[in-house]
Amino acid sequence: MKLLLAGALVGVLLMSSCDRGENVQVKDPGAAAAGEVSVGVIKVGRKDLGRSLTLSSELIPFQEIDVYAKESGYIKDLNVDYGSHGTANQTLATLEIPELQAQLRQDDAAIGNASDQIGHAQKELSQIEAQHDVLKAYFDRLDGVAKSKPGLVAQQEIEDAHAKDLATEAQVEAAKTSAASAESLLAQAQAKREHDQVLFDYSKITAPFAGVVTQRFANLGALVQAGTSSSTQAMPIVRLSEDDKIRLVIPVPESYVHAIRIGDPVSVMVPSLNRTFPGTIARFAVDVREDTRTMHTEVDVLNPNRQLVAGMYAQATITVERKQNSIAVPIQAVSQQGDRATVLVVTPSNKIEIRPVSLGIQTATDVEILSGLEEGEMLVVSDRSGLIAGQEVKPKTVELLQYSEK
Repeated sequence: MKLLLAGALVGVLLMSSCDRGENVQVKDPGAAAAGEVSVGVIKVGRKDLGRSLTLSSELIPFQEIDVYAKESGYIKDLNVDYGSHGTANQTLATLEIPELQAQLRQDDAAIGNASDQIGHAQKELSQIEAQHDVLKAYFDRLDGVAKSKPGLVAQQEIEDAHAKDLATEAQVEAAKTSAASAESLLAQAQAKREHDQVLFDYSKITAPFAGVVTQRFANLGALVQAGTSSSTQAMPIVRLSEDDKIRLVIPVPESYVHAIRIGDPVSVMVPSLNRTFPGTIARFAVDVREDTRTMHTEVDVLNPNRQLVAGMYAQATITVERKQNSIAVPIQAVSQQGDRATVLVVTPSNKIEIRPVSLGIQTATDVEILSGLEEGEMLVVSDRSGLIAGQEVKPKTVELLQYSEK
């Protein structure tokens, strides 16, 4: 950062050489006789200051997984390859699983058999219920006659009719139980069919999220083992990385942990692209690692155009300290000797005063003044060598322009 001293000085003459390190004294003809020294000054003001921290790391996928098969089978279709972009729930590959196909046909047959048993049991139940209704009606008539006209109907005949009524009633209950059992077998067969269908649906390997295929581990016709089996070393089919959003994991030093807040903006510079991307502090650990004295912090960077690629080197700049409406002066206006900091102030009587000050946060161009200066005072920003306390000077207000070196 270059700081240039600019100001319109009418009728001035450069009196001494800067190359020799001497004080640049600017005089006009009227002041030459009096020996007044012209100095560039600015008026002390307030501004917002911020101190930043720059850390380097590598970009990593927001999430990355190896996609395994749920069931063992042969790869029938492989719809993706290296660099293929897909959407969530897109079919990546299809397996051929003959055993499950045969099991589904067996399940269909079991469901059909259970349905036939239900039909037969219901038909038998209807017949027995009809027979029971006839016998019960016959017994009720005999019993009614016997009660209204005792001795007209033989007691043996009444007892026989009652026995037949009770027997058919028991047959009705047995038929109902048989029908319920057939319905239970049908429900069991249907549940097994649904279970096997779920397993067969796993023959379609789908993407759990949108992303890009960064690795392919299998080819057409290859036999892949179930990823849930512990007895075999199952190999994934592909590796899928989410790339519309990227993570940047940075180790924040312990001294800056207190300044990290979720949601704070982060400037992410990628040297290989010569571009800067906006990011946001999304999450961080709540502890400091003992071995590195740093805190794990993650920055999310949106990547809709997929310009960022996992593995790229990046520099994250975080504003870790902010001060609003603070008294601030240019860095070159402050002289420091050890822990003592001073500035040169031009008093209202145009004399030099050496003023000790207390400093706050410092940026690349400015430094905060905690005490020692008041807003509106005139501060010397030109060459201060050769100036002494009490020296009378001629202040010239100047403007400081800042240019960045690229």
